[in-house]
Amino acid sequence: MRDILPALRRWYAASAPFGLATVVAVSRSAPRDPGAAMAVGPDDEVVGSVSGGCVEGAVFELAQEAVASGEARLETFGYSDEDAFAVGLTCGGEITVLVRPVTPERDPAFGAVAQCVLDGSPVTVATVTDGPAPRGATLAVWPDRVAGTLGARGLDVAVTADARGELALGATGVRHYGPHGERREDDVSVFLHSFAPPPRMLVFGAIDYAAAVARVGDFLGYRVTVCDARPVFATPKRFPPGVEVVVDWPHRYLRGTDTDERTVICVLTHDPKFDVPLLEEALRRPAAYIGAMGSRRTHDDRAKRLTDAGLTPGELARLRSPIGLDLGARTPEEVAVSVAAEIVALRWGGTGAPLAATAGAIHPPA
Repeated sequence: MRDILPALRRWYAASAPFGLATVVAVSRSAPRDPGAAMAVGPDDEVVGSVSGGCVEGAVFELAQEAVASGEARLETFGYSDEDAFAVGLTCGGEITVLVRPVTPERDPAFGAVAQCVLDGSPVTVATVTDGPAPRGATLAVWPDRVAGTLGARGLDVAVTADARGELALGATGVRHYGPHGERREDDVSVFLHSFAPPPRMLVFGAIDYAAAVARVGDFLGYRVTVCDARPVFATPKRFPPGVEVVVDWPHRYLRGTDTDERTVICVLTHDPKFDVPLLEEALRRPAAYIGAMGSRRTHDDRAKRLTDAGLTPGELARLRSPIGLDLGARTPEEVAVSVAAEIVALRWGGTGAPLAATAGAIHPPA
């Protein structure tokens, strides 16, 4: 979408209808990921790609038909055992493409969404792809507002909650609901397309606990970096694939790294010469979560050192130490679960109490 945005904004500003095709699902060795887009505008101008050339001809025709009829289409293209040369993906993959017409009248929020994508501001676009709801209907969801509708208030409410969850992680994918947003039904398919990079998780201290925390962070959708000053411990083979491993002094690495209000910082160094200067830096910069490992005695000593270093009570109050929720965890994997639980609870305002001991909505509005 970002690649073809200039053309889309030009067409939209001129009130020129165009057909927008978006990959909403893939399987096996599909050439493009969900969110890949292609559009057909005035004078049959084409921008973007959904498959790298395999099915663009068929999608071009679908986009023309969508503009002419005013109706969205959902098509799946894949390899055919009977006829490998039919329209499809001879690489063996399969993609599902939603093609919908876009005009200012049909999608009044498109201009605002396009501007956010251009500015790098977070927004998720929810689009009905299938089921008893208007196919192609869109709901734009920002952290603080929404625009549009999917056709039913209950569906809008449920999708808004999920879209903000996906937006926090920069995640894109299909969710399923009942006609009025019922979560245990799957009649309505909705594609949630998030325009935000994944948040970062910075793990300091390349110990066994760090490997477990990195795994669960990767599972939750974070872009994980592990940093340690000791090269004998900070080796990629000790961590999951896709986790960045950096050999540097923790405070020096953090000083040169951008963080924002979604960044998670886990300090597992368990050594004052590492964690005190690191926390001095961390507690004075934007972050969603800052946790430090250690016993209560270690925490008290660390808090005194940080106070002596000039940190204010307000800055120290941001520190989650000892790190994690009280789950009785023992193994590195169990500790990682307790850390992840605290991060999720802090993000969405959870109490950490058993749901059986609480009352009211399980998923209250964020």
